[in-house]
Amino acid sequence: MQLYKSVMIKYIRSGFTFLLIMVGGAVMAQSTATNSSPYSQFGLGTLNDALLPQTRAMGGISTAINRISGYNTVNILNPASYSFIGLTTIDIGVYGNISTLKQNTVTGQTNANFRLSHFNFAAPVTRHSAISFGLVPYSELGYNYRQSQSNFGTGAPADTNAVNYIYTGDGGLSKGYIGYGFNIGRLISFGGNVSYIFGNLRRFRSTEIPNLFGALNSRTERSNSVGGLNYDFGTQVNIDFSETRHLVLGYSGSASTSLNTRITNVVSQYRTDVDGSESSAIDTISNQLISNGKIKLPLIHRIGISYQKDGKFLIGADYSRGNWSSLTIGGINQGLQNTQSFNVGGQFTPNNNALKNYFALIDYRLGARYEKTYININNTNINVKAVSFGLGLPLPRNGSAFYKVNLAGEYGQRGTLQNNLIKENFFTIHVGFTLNDTWFTRYRFD
Repeated sequence: MQLYKSVMIKYIRSGFTFLLIMVGGAVMAQSTATNSSPYSQFGLGTLNDALLPQTRAMGGISTAINRISGYNTVNILNPASYSFIGLTTIDIGVYGNISTLKQNTVTGQTNANFRLSHFNFAAPVTRHSAISFGLVPYSELGYNYRQSQSNFGTGAPADTNAVNYIYTGDGGLSKGYIGYGFNIGRLISFGGNVSYIFGNLRRFRSTEIPNLFGALNSRTERSNSVGGLNYDFGTQVNIDFSETRHLVLGYSGSASTSLNTRITNVVSQYRTDVDGSESSAIDTISNQLISNGKIKLPLIHRIGISYQKDGKFLIGADYSRGNWSSLTIGGINQGLQNTQSFNVGGQFTPNNNALKNYFALIDYRLGARYEKTYININNTNINVKAVSFGLGLPLPRNGSAFYKVNLAGEYGQRGTLQNNLIKENFFTIHVGFTLNDTWFTRYRFD
């Protein structure tokens, strides 16, 4: 009877988790990105690496990462790592961002947003393989700025009848995936993901004449609805110097594939009230289907190395390169440049077996990254520099289950003040909850 109850509890927990993942996935799929970076207007928006808090706190190293401090980790940036998953693993997280914009000597607006960040699930299939699926953000689009010109937009000196050009954007792309990884012996592992990238990117351009009574304002909305398959692949070489010391060499990539895109263009007219609030649209001048085309994604390569002493320390480094200069939307090249990124980081655990000192059980993480983004304005590269830090907080064990709360913070800057450009200072915080447990156990009777 006790065995029957144990089995039933495991199936109930499994069903509840699947339901939670599906509900959370629906929430993520329906959410609209509230990222507020003026640089997100280019390409597909601000790209999101599918990093969990535990790897993001170490500067974003991931290509040569599998287990961390003995915990099973879902590392979707290299699906070969799934082969090291020996327990059912769930990782759920939230994300927050605060950013401040500055141009010349003027400090602009400060923006903040919080949202669900990821759902990842993995379970072993055999002793040497595992399957994983989940939902993560792929890119974010969110900006709002204006430019003003005097005298009906001619720029001639005048204090009246100024024209405001307002540029806004919102939306984002999400990535749902399913993957499988396996190893041959313990030396080498292979894996792959099949992903579906989907979402909507909306860009608006409004023209307003606020000081001319009765004037009609106009707005152009370009909406880009996206959906299509993408493929990730990877391998890891695991060199064991002892039972506790391991060197891992990793490579992973994302294939160059085509996504379906439906681009529409809507032009409407509206008025603003005396208090500056916007009234409903008066008329739709044009509603056009621009194209049912393709988005050609680039080929991306990643390499990495890590060295770990189980339960004590881990250090690593990554390098990645993306051929984003080949990105086309509807057959039109987007004029971007190739990306590069460098990541270094690690963690230290004072005493993984401490019984009375909780602080000795905590994972202390630190890292840094440098990224050359795909944006170049006025012959100036828009780069990202950031430092990161974090903690891995183990929770009391419950039977066969292991729990850990992973915290990561990142402080950095995007862009520059050179050539009259905008510098964005940002601070992000990521909180993840990791569960390792022995689910789906097949019981045998003699």
